[in-house]
Amino acid sequence: MTETTTSDLTTIISHALDLTTRLDRQSVLQTFVDSSVELTGAKYGALAVLDSSGETLEFVYTGMPHHLAERIGNPPAGHGVFGDLPNDTYLIVNDLEHYINRYPWPKHHPHMTSFLGVPMRIHSRVYGRLYLADKEGGFQDSDGRNMELLSQAAAIAVENSRLYAESNSRAMWIAASRAITTALLEGTDEEEALELIAREMRRVARADISLIVLPSIGNSWACEFAEGEGAQRLIGLDFPPGGRAQTVIREGTGLIVDSMTRQSHLLVPELAEFGAALYAPMLSKGKPLGVIVLLRQINGPEFDLADLSMAENVARQAALALELASARQTQTLAEQLEDRAQISRDLHDLAIQQLFASGMELSAVRGDLATEDAVPDTVLDRLDTAIDSIDSSVTQIRQIIYSLRDPSATVPLVTRLRHEITLAHTSLGFTPTLKISNLGEIITSGAHTEIDDELGSDIADDVAAVVRECLSNTARHANATEAHVEVRIENQRVEVRVTDDGQGVNPELSRRSGLSNLAARARRHHGTFSIRPGAHSTGTRVEWMAFVD
Repeated sequence: MTETTTSDLTTIISHALDLTTRLDRQSVLQTFVDSSVELTGAKYGALAVLDSSGETLEFVYTGMPHHLAERIGNPPAGHGVFGDLPNDTYLIVNDLEHYINRYPWPKHHPHMTSFLGVPMRIHSRVYGRLYLADKEGGFQDSDGRNMELLSQAAAIAVENSRLYAESNSRAMWIAASRAITTALLEGTDEEEALELIAREMRRVARADISLIVLPSIGNSWACEFAEGEGAQRLIGLDFPPGGRAQTVIREGTGLIVDSMTRQSHLLVPELAEFGAALYAPMLSKGKPLGVIVLLRQINGPEFDLADLSMAENVARQAALALELASARQTQTLAEQLEDRAQISRDLHDLAIQQLFASGMELSAVRGDLATEDAVPDTVLDRLDTAIDSIDSSVTQIRQIIYSLRDPSATVPLVTRLRHEITLAHTSLGFTPTLKISNLGEIITSGAHTEIDDELGSDIADDVAAVVRECLSNTARHANATEAHVEVRIENQRVEVRVTDDGQGVNPELSRRSGLSNLAARARRHHGTFSIRPGAHSTGTRVEWMAFVD
């Protein structure tokens, strides 16, 4: 047994101080491995960083050429000498060739004769395992004790680097929260605000994908927004009641998952291709508005409790800001309605009264002149024309007053839809087809005002707006030669389907195009909205649905 000398202790302390001055985690890990090799005289050194289940998450090494490490492939698994390494002390094997016979060397692995393994612990948990190999003359107990001391210093350095990274991350989260809240309070609409939330939270959380899951049909929730490379394919995924997303909403508390790919029962199988995940509920005064899901690729670092805490805070603030933005929009609408009411009162009390008085006066003058033989008939005819014009103006103003009080009450939905089709001809260069069915009956002519009674003015307005926005988007982006609009009302729901044979909608731009309000309109009525390629993967197919109260 070789004792640690004063010189050795001084050298160890020097290396330990060097470790504890570093704030970059990767630098700490690599320096720890390099220092271990230098202090013990080993030829090879490596540190296996473990995840929460004890599997190797990261492998930092020195002494082995990079190309050889790539040929070996996966880092050591937990068997053989690696599986025998205790969690509370070091392990020395100086006859490695005999020891390893139970488990053959991996292909391309260099021949090694001696081994020293040391656990690296942080807060009583084994954070990683230090592996050293091939020291001339073999390892001694003093090497094991020295590496235990150095691993303690490395643990402190890793913890310092974590706290430093956490403070930087907290600053980024706070900045993201401020940016989201500011954008919402400055008047950003709901669609753009949710896109901003997904983008900012993915960035500051260093996630690969971020999803925003919102209420859908019945008890189900669906992914309405997705940010990250390849994320668009996840839009529309259903998150059922028994899954993690709705559990998070019901309990009002977020959660982290070490690896989605290792979960045995996934109700959303598309998530099995990801590693670590974080769920953060968007709650405002106990009201569930949505769930933010952050995903990392397989073998990516796990989310920690600090990530979860900050994500929950930002999600709550985002939910509150959305509520405030919604309240602001409601106030704006109320002010608009008040302005309409004021205009209608002024028209009724002033314009109509004055016109009516003028008409009465002209009628009296016309009656007086009609008794005189010297007045030409042309004068009487012109007076009749003026009186009729005044009557017509009074009627028109009354219609304007009525429309100001109830904008959708004057024109039936069927008439409005036909009007939208006519207007679209100018921008498209052709006339789209229109098919309307109500309770299985195809509407071919007439106003069919019973449809307005069935839907109500709010949904009728949205249906007309959906058709208008879809056709407008087709004219701007599709380069189509034909388009078809189908509106179907049945079973307390209304469905709108718009298809074209154009070049399709760029998935990266679809949420920011003229279709950006459609999802919000659907959500107002607990409905759904989707954009996808048409038949045979050509053109665009837009489907919008709303429930009728």
